[in-house]
Amino acid sequence: MKLIDGRGAVLGRLGVFAAKEALRGEEITILNCDQIIITGNKKSIEEDFKIKRGRTGSTMQGPRHHATSEKIVKRAIRGMLPNYREGRGKMALQRIKCFVGVPKEYEEKKLISLPKSKKIKFAEVREFTKQNGRN
Repeated sequence: MKLIDGRGAVLGRLGVFAAKEALRGEEITILNCDQIIITGNKKSIEEDFKIKRGRTGSTMQGPRHHATSEKIVKRAIRGMLPNYREGRGKMALQRIKCFVGVPKEYEEKKLISLPKSKKIKFAEVREFTKQNGRN
């Protein structure tokens, strides 16, 4: 089992790493999902989330985007897996677990830290969640 600390890690790079390891058969646990960063202009990222979340409803049958940090991260990883609905992609997705914060059973264990971003423009995942008061 691999424990990954998401504090300051870039969402895309963390997602690629987690997807590859899960396809190899490793159990992946990502901690501190609310502190993972998304690089880019904060306004454009926020607009994208508003558009994606506004698609649900009876007339617009678009994909549903979640409003919690751990589900946003898991969905990003899901997009990097081959055919997440069946076969090895489905099995790999079941091996990935995401948590906000650090649960008690993982407090004493050693965490893998991915390289931190040197980008100036970024936003944390928690800034786009409903727990933070945003829609």
